[in-house]
Amino acid sequence: MNASLPHEAVLALQQHERIYVTQPHLPPLEQFLPYLEQIWESKVLTNGGPFHQQLEQALCKYLDVPHLSLFSNGTLALVTALQALRITGEVITTPYSFVATAHSLLWNGIKPVFVDVDPVTLNLDPAKIEAAITKETTAILPVHCYGHPCDVEAIQRIADMYNLKVIYDAAHAFGVRTEAGSILRAGDLSVLSFHATKVFNTFEGGAVISPDAKTKLRIDRLKNFGFVDETTVVAPGINGKMSEVNSAFGMLQLQHIDDALARRRAVASRYAERLERVRGIRLLPVCVDQESNNSYFPILVENEYPLSRDELFEAFRAQDIMVRRYFFPLISDFPMYRGLSSAPRANLPVAADAASKVMCLPIFPTLTDEQQARIVALIEANAG
Repeated sequence: MNASLPHEAVLALQQHERIYVTQPHLPPLEQFLPYLEQIWESKVLTNGGPFHQQLEQALCKYLDVPHLSLFSNGTLALVTALQALRITGEVITTPYSFVATAHSLLWNGIKPVFVDVDPVTLNLDPAKIEAAITKETTAILPVHCYGHPCDVEAIQRIADMYNLKVIYDAAHAFGVRTEAGSILRAGDLSVLSFHATKVFNTFEGGAVISPDAKTKLRIDRLKNFGFVDETTVVAPGINGKMSEVNSAFGMLQLQHIDDALARRRAVASRYAERLERVRGIRLLPVCVDQESNNSYFPILVENEYPLSRDELFEAFRAQDIMVRRYFFPLISDFPMYRGLSSAPRANLPVAADAASKVMCLPIFPTLTDEQQARIVALIEANAG
């Protein structure tokens, strides 16, 4: 029990049910039943059925992208994107992400080369990229961390100079736009995740954004074993197709996505208003950027705060508030990566510092004012 909280506050906190860092946005079940009835009637369960085709078209329109290929999950989408561009050798990427970013490289026999992140955005730092390029480098794999856009213009200038491909892990960036339009148009390919924890979910799912029909065709063949027709296979593809049930759910989710994003924005605004005044708690640009999709609400627990990050983490967990340390540890700290020459923390000081301080607070459309007040009150009370 946290002794710094008043006894009455502790009792009040203990009387509430657990709050998770996220919660999937689910429309009323009765709205999904007509979609299931259509699937039962058609008996088309997969292989690019009608809902699959409808969702691809609807997402292209909603996201303002030219071509989109649905996948059963975002990791297979990443693996296939690398295959589609025939990436080999070494790829420069960030250590500050979910492990699927680097795992997709290993699954393709590609060597990850970790580069440090920008201290403000925690995205891959363009100023550090050139020094990591070797004759084996074929691509750059940045992440729009927490949905905050990378410096896509600077990254593209480097890629053009060295004739490198750019694939964006845009798992956090559904619907994110800048003055130039959809961030998903940046680079050669962008990859989305529709996992249950994401802003837009299809239970499980993902997608690859392509710039042209020819690239989409190659990706669509790769995700279906490499088949062209019943008797012709042109590539060693995998089974990465999204099912009709997932696709139908995506069609329903699209009807609710604007409301879900508005609710997230309101939660983020309330956090920012209260926490900007707390000494030792630093907000990232994504927390206050009006263009954000508010997929996460990360804070950095700086040295000025009376508790360390891990002490504050335990204080939350003691009250059944399931904050998460995204992203800790760094990808480069895991056993399959720590032996790489780019992996030592001395090479990644900004990422290592962020990983030791970051904490993501609960954010989802149905987070109540009362629940959010509990979360903020705990941070304020421990701030002294």
